[in-house]
Amino acid sequence: MYLLYMKKRFSLSLYIILSSLIISAAGSQAYGQTGKKELIRYGDFNNWVTRNIQESHIIGGHTHQVYAIGPTQTIDGDKPYVNLGGSPWATSNVMAKVCGITKTSNAIFPEQRSPGNLCAKLTTRIENCKAIGIINIDVVVAGTMFLGQMFEPLKSTSDPYSKMEMGVPFTKRPKALVYDYKLFIPADGTRLYSSGFGSKKTLPGSDKAEVFVYLQRRWEDADGNLYAKRVGTGRELLSKTTPDWVNNHHLVIHYGDISGEDFYRPHMNLLTEEKSYCARNSKGKNVPVKEVGWDSPDATPTHIMVMFSAGSGEPYVGTVGTEFLVDNVSLEY
Repeated sequence: MYLLYMKKRFSLSLYIILSSLIISAAGSQAYGQTGKKELIRYGDFNNWVTRNIQESHIIGGHTHQVYAIGPTQTIDGDKPYVNLGGSPWATSNVMAKVCGITKTSNAIFPEQRSPGNLCAKLTTRIENCKAIGIINIDVVVAGTMFLGQMFEPLKSTSDPYSKMEMGVPFTKRPKALVYDYKLFIPADGTRLYSSGFGSKKTLPGSDKAEVFVYLQRRWEDADGNLYAKRVGTGRELLSKTTPDWVNNHHLVIHYGDISGEDFYRPHMNLLTEEKSYCARNSKGKNVPVKEVGWDSPDATPTHIMVMFSAGSGEPYVGTVGTEFLVDNVSLEY
């Protein structure tokens, strides 16, 4: 038992070291008089993997491009994607096989910000899959990118959190998540719900773009269940169209229990059990990470979670036509 315990501790330590290199491998640069910024690897979004995937003939057999954030290359065919080149980024761009039909979904694109300089364009759109007499589904997709991994191929639209691993090992204590952004939200003031099967619903109120950075201290029990305490919190909802780029935007990370602070808002709260994101345990199984409380303000995290999304509602809900452009994602110390 002791040898097994030590083996797990060694594997976790090695994983943390490697993942810390993933975060900071792009190098650091001086930033003004306030500190130092470290660009999250591939966080300048100048490199993309282009996947050319042919959908099933029964739904047209067209070849679609599905983009991933990683080293520049092209992959042909419906091969399940795993992060390449040490990229810590996953996206909602996926290949699905529903009822034996190969279908793609792509809501995040490389966008030219200036000559020779790309950024990430996150959109909210409707993905349709139609085959006469067999299937006819519409799914609202809000483009989302995060540190972690998606598991392909997707086989259903149920329980979306179980199809992703959220977060990577990380032991530093940054002051802020820093990024550039530009946002367009249609002014019609409505949201659409469509999960694929069942009726569509139009809901009042425009959606918002969402950004969060969470630092967690995680542990695993003897049965493989994962738990966490929240070490650091930064989360914001962006609701206003910006005519130009907002550069060097800071999302401050607050440490410890912030529930009694003046700046605290309900969306900064601990994750409820039903909305727990998942991660792989030591047995390789993807299980929910249950947040059980706030950690002390001087605690050392074991993992970092970073997410950008064109929507902030429930899965399959969004304001269609939203465009959220993101660039130069860094951590400031």
